[in-house]
Amino acid sequence: MLASHADRERAVDVLRAGFAEGRLEKDEFDRRVSRVHAARTVGELALVVADLPQGPVPHPGPVAAVPQVFLATPRPAQNGHAVGSAVCGLLCLLTAGLTGIPAVVLGHTARAEIRRTGEDGDGLALTGLVLGWLSVGGWALFWLLLIAVEVLD
Repeated sequence: MLASHADRERAVDVLRAGFAEGRLEKDEFDRRVSRVHAARTVGELALVVADLPQGPVPHPGPVAAVPQVFLATPRPAQNGHAVGSAVCGLLCLLTAGLTGIPAVVLGHTARAEIRRTGEDGDGLALTGLVLGWLSVGGWALFWLLLIAVEVLD
C-alpha cells in the first residue's frame, strides 16, 4: 500500500519521540527522517520505525512507596447539620428570630453526629446553637415582658 503524507508524519513523530527519549543519536535520527520522506509504501515506513516503541513510553513510577508518616492526613468531612445550624443562626438577625428554633435543633443534632462520626464542624454547630438560643431567649423575654405589662395595666 502506498504511504500517505499522514503516514509519513506519524513515522516522523515516532522518530521524534525516540530521539527525545534518548533512543536515537542526532545523525541516526536525521538518516531515518530522510528514509521516511523517501519511502513509497507503508511497509518501508514500518521498517524505519520497527525497533522503536510506537510513541513515548511512560516511565514507571517510584518503586518504593512513601511512608505513611509523610502523607497528608485527609480532612474529615464537614457535617451538613452544623452548616445548616450556623446558617439558620446567622439568619436569625434577618428573619427577626424565625430561624432560631431550627438553628437550635440542627446544632444539637450536629454535635451528636460529630461526636459519633468524628466529622468536622463543631464550631459551626456551636455558633448556630448560641445564636439560636439567644434568639429564642430574646423572643421569650419579649413575650414575658409584653404579658407582664398587660397584667399590670
